[in-house]
Amino acid sequence: MLTLHTKIPQADIIAAQLVLPYELREKCRLRATLDNGEDVAVFTVRGTVLRDGDLLTGEDKRVVRVVAAPEPTYKVTCADAHALLRCAFHLGNRHTQAQVGDGFLRIRADAVLKEMLAGLGATVVEEMSAFEPESGAYGGGHGHHHDNGPLAPIPLRQKIHRPSDPK
Repeated sequence: MLTLHTKIPQADIIAAQLVLPYELREKCRLRATLDNGEDVAVFTVRGTVLRDGDLLTGEDKRVVRVVAAPEPTYKVTCADAHALLRCAFHLGNRHTQAQVGDGFLRIRADAVLKEMLAGLGATVVEEMSAFEPESGAYGGGHGHHHDNGPLAPIPLRQKIHRPSDPK
């Protein structure tokens, strides 16, 4: 099984893509399947979030591009910037992860939040879209790890379980 543990800034050849929803891109230990069908293990430091376009490599030097998978989201827009700012405040007050775009917010689909936002005057549209929320005030910004060292200690023999694996 290919093991990925190091982010790199660029590569001439991309061997495969690792397509994951946000929920899996924020896990520090992950077993997944590349777009070419190959199983892969990903090891990162706790708190690392893999972003769309990140490049990962391992011992065999093959490079894999991370791709943000489309997932159920809500795109939130408002008639004016003040109303959108109010929506952002109320989402933040509930510690809701949000992607900030030019004139819109994007959140994971949640019926309770949809009702709250509509009550604030927002237009909430369901979308299947890549979700790239802000990292948060203490999350180190949207920076990338570029020292080309491992993101986390690499276990020699550790079985990684998928949620769908039999127990």
